[in-house]
Amino acid sequence: MVMTSQLTASAANPVLRVPPASPAAAAAYFGASLAFHADVSDVAAALAADGDPGFVVLDSRSTASWDQGHIPGAVHLPTALIAERAQDLLDPAVPVVTYCWGPGCNGAARAALALAELGYQVKEMLGGFEYWAREGFEFETWEGRERRTADPLTAPVDSDDCGC
Repeated sequence: MVMTSQLTASAANPVLRVPPASPAAAAAYFGASLAFHADVSDVAAALAADGDPGFVVLDSRSTASWDQGHIPGAVHLPTALIAERAQDLLDPAVPVVTYCWGPGCNGAARAALALAELGYQVKEMLGGFEYWAREGFEFETWEGRERRTADPLTAPVDSDDCGC
């Protein structure tokens, strides 16, 4: 009776309609995800630390978008130019972290794919430029440097560490 009740509840529950993966499958999936993605806060912390962060940040957007705002120190290389110009701008021995506008844009994934096909180690920065600015990190525009107040829906208000 308990088993039938649990099955009926799972079938009616959209979260559990497809059962969770096994712990081993979940560990493999999430481990792989972290190999492909970097968090905005982690990128900012690595760039702010003294010394070489061990990677280069690549903005894959258009020149107009770059001028509107970009991460200080990022390399500007629009996705359409990666095959032609990557070897002139990037060291193949240094991992690349790509970004574009934000979560609604897959430009960073397209750039990461283009770089991986050329033999670069690459990660995509989740959240893109949108979350960089929304989390209150400094950025550059054609007019100079700016920083916005952190959005309390994306970053802790009273701390540099979200605890995750």
